[in-house]
Amino acid sequence: MRLRSAAACTMASALLLAGCSGTETNDAADDSGADAPATGESVDLRWRTRPDNQAEIDLYQQISDEVDSASDAFALKYEPGGSETSSYQDVLKTEIAAGTAPDVFWIPGTDVADFAKRGLILDLREQAEAAGVEDSDFYEGPMGHLTTDPETGQPADKLWGLPRDVSTFALYLNLDLVAQAGVEDPRVLAEEGTWDWAAFEETAAAISATGGANKGFGVNSWWANYGYFMNSAGGGFFTEDRTACALDTPESIAGLTYMKGLYDKSLGVPFGEDAEPPFLAGTVGMFMNGRWATPGTRTGAKFNWDVVELPAGPAGSRDWLFWGAYVVNANTENPDQAFALVEELTSVDTQGKISALGANIPSRQSDEALEAFAGFTPPENGQAFINGIQNNPATEGPLWKGDWPAFSTTTDAAVNAVITGQRTIEDFQANICAENAGAFEG
Repeated sequence: MRLRSAAACTMASALLLAGCSGTETNDAADDSGADAPATGESVDLRWRTRPDNQAEIDLYQQISDEVDSASDAFALKYEPGGSETSSYQDVLKTEIAAGTAPDVFWIPGTDVADFAKRGLILDLREQAEAAGVEDSDFYEGPMGHLTTDPETGQPADKLWGLPRDVSTFALYLNLDLVAQAGVEDPRVLAEEGTWDWAAFEETAAAISATGGANKGFGVNSWWANYGYFMNSAGGGFFTEDRTACALDTPESIAGLTYMKGLYDKSLGVPFGEDAEPPFLAGTVGMFMNGRWATPGTRTGAKFNWDVVELPAGPAGSRDWLFWGAYVVNANTENPDQAFALVEELTSVDTQGKISALGANIPSRQSDEALEAFAGFTPPENGQAFINGIQNNPATEGPLWKGDWPAFSTTTDAAVNAVITGQRTIEDFQANICAENAGAFEG
């Protein structure tokens, strides 16, 4: 934590923030009709995140207990969130409207604009300035969205939360299948600077040729996977200002065409099927996924495995920088204490504990955070994820002047139809942006 508020507070007293953040009240708290707690008075805070498994639930509960016991400022209650679908976010919206939502909660980066534009979360700039928290402590991509003004759609002096963690994609490798196929180790090719789409396709073909149920690669059918191919061909989803569709550009179409060609050659797990089970079963040579797949691979893989960065396309290897943020309920009665909790949940110490579990990369871009992450093995080649961060990734993010859920739903269905042969590339190029026009209205 980097707290430099008045009176030179210690770490423990910084968590109080009742004695460190001054006496100004927050407008949202005033609007709620609740009186701010007196200086030094403990308050009850509830917080929520969306864990993927019981191990994460247990770890978040442990962190909550440790933060709670270290502070007299608040009594914490941790609540595990719901499913991997949008129902998690929908439940939060319903609870905020009903006045039953937690004070602090995590949301995906793609949902920050929706929550901010609806007035569901607080602008925390005042609290951050009082505590001395600096935007530059975190990666620029997520902070660009977290500091955006909903009125203009451009970065401004707002602060909608702090990023909990980040991740990039990598290829999870079945090294036994790579060796069986008799091809060069992709990690060696990456070190030599020759790990590109041609080498990837050669490796996938050789693994598929070993026979049986073996397939060269697997990706799952959601926007980030086909987006990587578009990005690495020099295209992307949106225009530079993110106000219009760019799926029909020659570069985006080139990326989609290349991806479809891999499936036309039967080199991958059929598109639309979950590629993780066959990878863990040992029949997939390269599986594209984020750091969040590491815990399951650690426990489920019965073969030699590691990771390698994504291969370079015509425009390089344009990975994604995935992220999510801790935000504060606009109706909280205790905004200063809630921000103090957000600050602790995004501290180097807490992020280190989460990273040790294997699923996440610290969102702080300090050498200390990266060095700690590099020590959490397996995989041995964790640097592959860092390389993705440092190689100009496209940042996952919302549409401040548009509707991201509508855009992704339409595009997912259209790409699925192309890859599975139900729609031609030509028809996709001619019509996809018109089909997405509604996502940019209003």
